[in-house]
Amino acid sequence: MLRYIQQRLIAAIITLFGITIIVFLMLHLLPGDPARVIAGLLATEEDVVRLRTQLGLDQPLIVQYWSFLSHLLRGDLGVSARTSEPVLSEVLARLPATLQLALVSTALASILGIVGGVIAATRRNSFIDYLTSILTLFGTSMPAYWLGLMLIIFFAVNLKILPAAGNDGPTSFILPSITLAAFSVALIARMTRSSMLEVLGHDYVRTARAKGMSERRVIFHHALKNAFIPVLTVIGLQLGNLLGGAVLTESVFGWPGLGRLLLDSISARDYPTVQGVVLIFATIFILLNVLVDVLYAYLDPRIHYA
Repeated sequence: MLRYIQQRLIAAIITLFGITIIVFLMLHLLPGDPARVIAGLLATEEDVVRLRTQLGLDQPLIVQYWSFLSHLLRGDLGVSARTSEPVLSEVLARLPATLQLALVSTALASILGIVGGVIAATRRNSFIDYLTSILTLFGTSMPAYWLGLMLIIFFAVNLKILPAAGNDGPTSFILPSITLAAFSVALIARMTRSSMLEVLGHDYVRTARAKGMSERRVIFHHALKNAFIPVLTVIGLQLGNLLGGAVLTESVFGWPGLGRLLLDSISARDYPTVQGVVLIFATIFILLNVLVDVLYAYLDPRIHYA
């Protein structure tokens, strides 16, 4: 296991190295002069030259990348072109809000998805099974921004029982977490149903029932435990996707997280901040994949990594 973790961490480092190249080239793939794009059309030529020197854009490309990578290894993500503040401090100030929203949404999606999938699998071809399939279809089809707006109109504008925007307390999590979790609930429910239907046909499940075990114990102790590996994969991937999907949701609900910071930075052409946010998102997503792979062996002792 330790050897496998080391291999996965090495692979994660190599992947992050590739991501740093892509993120670095983002600035240089812009049409025209990057310094002029960042400075804006109203900036004087002296301001553009000063900004080009400040960003090191007058150096050869390989020298620029080495400087970018060396600063990155020291935890320096650069300075925001919009606020003149260190990018790292702005990212760390917004990161907790995004993580809180993503974790709450993942917990909500996991609970609803697993329960819905188990009920649909144990009542196959029933009305509940068909209803679950229809709801999951709606969940995977609805755009997050549309669902968010509909929830705001109904619960915040018409009923006036929930806040429409901001992060002012526990009730502020309800609408954005539902919006963010809708797609994940559908995927987790469908994967749980599929895995449960496969496991319920195995001999050990029939043996457990033949021994007189209660149906609850058969379902949750024997069937769900063995069907949980692919479900865990979906949950882990969805947690990473929710961090990225929070961009639109945070914009709709005015949530003070990384997603809103990313959109504001794109609008203001603050590319150092855009680079920093993308790097943070990518790092979290890669580490989550490593964590999910490691959890496999603890959930199922039959899994061995060579």
